[in-house]
Amino acid sequence: MKKFFSLFALATAMLSCGNNPTEANVEPANDSVPAAASTVYFTSEISPESLVRIYEQLGVNPSGKVAVKISTGEGGNNHYLKPTLIRNLVEKVDGTIVECCTAYGGTRQDPKKHWETIHQHGFDSIFKVDLMDEFGDMRIPIQDSSRLKYDLVGEHLKNYDFMINLAHFKGHAMGGFGGVMKNASIGVASTAGKAYIHSAGMTENPDTMWAHLPEQDHFLESMAAAAQSVHNYMKGNVVYINVMNNMSVDCDCDGNPAKPELKDMGILASLDPVAVDQACLDLVFTHKAAEGDDEKPLIERINRQHGTYITDYAEKIGFGSKKYNLVNIDNNK
Repeated sequence: MKKFFSLFALATAMLSCGNNPTEANVEPANDSVPAAASTVYFTSEISPESLVRIYEQLGVNPSGKVAVKISTGEGGNNHYLKPTLIRNLVEKVDGTIVECCTAYGGTRQDPKKHWETIHQHGFDSIFKVDLMDEFGDMRIPIQDSSRLKYDLVGEHLKNYDFMINLAHFKGHAMGGFGGVMKNASIGVASTAGKAYIHSAGMTENPDTMWAHLPEQDHFLESMAAAAQSVHNYMKGNVVYINVMNNMSVDCDCDGNPAKPELKDMGILASLDPVAVDQACLDLVFTHKAAEGDDEKPLIERINRQHGTYITDYAEKIGFGSKKYNLVNIDNNK
């Protein structure tokens, strides 16, 4: 799946929600990056080889046990990142696919069902897989305690020294969109932890969380804080990758997602989670619609949920920067 942009230069990229300008400069891969901006790498090629290539651009050398955090996808959903796409990268780092159970009725709410879904989607036949909350969860400290007093994650997180946050960028019914920050927050949270984030700290009970839904911005603030908590717990030993394919308005947690109306865009990677999510947002919001390639449904979903606020808030609490330099690596093959 490939898409090559004829209008890749995004020097004037602007985020439409709130009309907040984002400084997105496209520079040659060998140029130095200003200290005030984070580097975000981009490739328009979506393939196992390009996923490895963009990871290598980050210049990291992980040691110890490596977790590769993905969504294994709800049963009935076919938009998740496929094992064939991610295999080369996972093998390169000798990684373990890590997941946690969900907090809603579905095919991944309890370990037994989740393992069945993992098997149906082909992950356990290729990779080591760890349901991190299968046998319990644990509290980890949180830096921003405005909404949450702690983060509640799968207890097996303590077994890993390095994490590749490998997210599928797409829409999300509650967050507006899902990228690396959602993957680090809700994705790493246990079932109870997911309820705690969704309720902005009001309950850990998934059976009652829908009766404790907070103001939307409080939920987004909780996601940002939880993602930062995981980053800090890992001592910053995390890299962040968004794959912009199969961009339905619905999340991989939806067993009957809407058909994507926006064509595949590429892969983006950074050491800065805020920058890489912001860069993906900018690509969507500055996209020019063509026949069979319409960004409007996804933008409407994001705006309806005030989804762009998560990057504003994450920057505010010091999790990363919305300012970035976008480096196209396609010319460096």
